[in-house]
Amino acid sequence: MSQLRDRIKAARVELTPEALEEFAAIDQTDLVDEIDRVDDILLPAASAPPPKPRDGLPPDVYASVHLQVVKDLGPLLFDDAVQDDVLEPRLRETILEAFTANGVPTDGPLFDQYATDVRNDVIGYGPIDMFLHDDTVTEVMVNGPDIVFIERLGKVEEVASGFVDAQHVRRVIDKIVSHVGRRIDESSPMVDARLPDGSRVNAIIPPLAIDGPFLTIRKFAREPFMAADLVGFGTLDERSVRFLRACIEGRLNIVVSGGTGSGKTTLLNVLSSFIPNDERIVTVEDAKELQLHQRHVLCMETRPPNVERTGEVTIRDLVRNSLRMRPDRIVVGECRGGEALDMLQAMNTGHDGSMTTVHANSPRDALSRIETLTLMAGFDLPVRAIREQVAAAVDLIVQLSRLRDGTRRVTHITEVDGMEGDKITLQDIYLFDFNAGVNEHGKHQGILEPTGVRPSFAEKLEATGQVVGSAMFGAPGGENRRPNGRK
Repeated sequence: MSQLRDRIKAARVELTPEALEEFAAIDQTDLVDEIDRVDDILLPAASAPPPKPRDGLPPDVYASVHLQVVKDLGPLLFDDAVQDDVLEPRLRETILEAFTANGVPTDGPLFDQYATDVRNDVIGYGPIDMFLHDDTVTEVMVNGPDIVFIERLGKVEEVASGFVDAQHVRRVIDKIVSHVGRRIDESSPMVDARLPDGSRVNAIIPPLAIDGPFLTIRKFAREPFMAADLVGFGTLDERSVRFLRACIEGRLNIVVSGGTGSGKTTLLNVLSSFIPNDERIVTVEDAKELQLHQRHVLCMETRPPNVERTGEVTIRDLVRNSLRMRPDRIVVGECRGGEALDMLQAMNTGHDGSMTTVHANSPRDALSRIETLTLMAGFDLPVRAIREQVAAAVDLIVQLSRLRDGTRRVTHITEVDGMEGDKITLQDIYLFDFNAGVNEHGKHQGILEPTGVRPSFAEKLEATGQVVGSAMFGAPGGENRRPNGRK
């Protein structure tokens, strides 16, 4: 009983004497086991121990070395005409001189690490430079100067931080945003930017970031992923790729839907690569991420307000302007506001084959979100009128999900089939088989399989010369069906 009293006291739970008497009548072994089970629920989740801190130069010495290297090399660091094979020897020689001047040993096991740290800080992106060049790392998350996480092969792990202090993080942020003409300061403490390879960058600094500055980088592959890569990853299979390619070449309007980090932009980039070369494509994004190889592409990105809070150019402004640029197709990186209405109007007025992405967890949620975004345009439109616009504009929804095993899979390819009463009807053409379970490594074994439903736009595709045989929608030679029940 004494053990029970101690456990209850530790849990800060007060019980009446009557309750304690009732507990005394219960078998103590069963009771202690039950308390253990409750403890597992009430106690906070155990966290992994932080990684061992990296050895680094003292902050004052590091700042002095960095300043001397920048001062000695001067404009050479910012001259694009200087080749790496010329800059690197000069840089290492200057670092060696700066170490000697500041009393830092120039031999021993730590010298190379110190020299690499300074080199990365001068001509790279500081301590995170090594992760940006690691193809297995897909995301870098800096939670202030002392905590750094990365996502490697779909799993998040903490790594030793090489940042000296908050100012060190701030210098890296300033270097990134200045390259794309953005700014970040106390009057504008948030910024979205991109790296030269298209990787997405978000930074936020104090006073908004309490323990900041915070920096998040969503890396892009050095070479854009192609359809074969997504098939290799298991995101799609060859049959569904052929179907999506036929839909794009047949000028269907497509919405790519998914949660954060599910791979929407990557899939949109792959789908956009199927657009024929003889069509004029206009892309609109917050920060340029799409990497299309067609010749006839016009890329536009938004502009934040300046210091006087004027001069802002939004996605909606660019979408409306794109309509005057004689586009065959409009590709919007993401609809997250009133631009959804302009996108629907474009899809309904001769810009067939346009594409965009939205944040949603299912095809049905994607339609609801598009309705909500349309209302954000500021017009008091009836819900039915919005739904009619959506049903007429959108032909196909491709749903992506990031599964528990860290993989990104297309889980639905769904046709928008029209209106029945006040409801938009949907028809699943392909579904991911979750019933296949997982293997011994925790990986989902399911694949994207056809439901056997032949979409109503199949005849439209065939009229444009696209081959959509029965094998795309079911077993080869099998009967395709249009079920009576729709979602």
